[in-house]
Amino acid sequence: MQLSGKQVLPAAPPKIWALLMDPDTLVRLVPGITNLEKVGDNRFKSVFDIKLGPVRGSFTGNLQLEDITENKGYLLKLQQNSKIGNASAVVKIGLVPVGDSQTELDFDGDVKLSGLLASMGQRVIGGVANTLTKQFFHNLEKELEKPVSA
Repeated sequence: MQLSGKQVLPAAPPKIWALLMDPDTLVRLVPGITNLEKVGDNRFKSVFDIKLGPVRGSFTGNLQLEDITENKGYLLKLQQNSKIGNASAVVKIGLVPVGDSQTELDFDGDVKLSGLLASMGQRVIGGVANTLTKQFFHNLEKELEKPVSA
């Protein structure tokens, strides 16, 4: 399954970059993440709780960031396992400045599903992916509105 999206955000790349590189912030940004624990340089143990149509599952696995270029992007690799199936993803995340105070965040990647997840059908999975993408961008915009603490 292809996963892609983009949106122009009201902040310069360094501000968005700081949010995307902070594990505590990522837990608030990415729908479904309930725990992200650092286990090495740019490597994390992750827990996702997600509902796909009538199926609910808790996934545990690994999340890794590679090909990191500060303030520009990285490659996110994800491997998650659960009783209802497994998911793996490779997603390229990029930041492109738009003027002085805006940034286009784009992502493009491939998700592979197995088990019950794979049998649910593209329509259900695609709808959930679109909803999660909208939630991510909404959460990111809310995070950008927060006042900067001194």
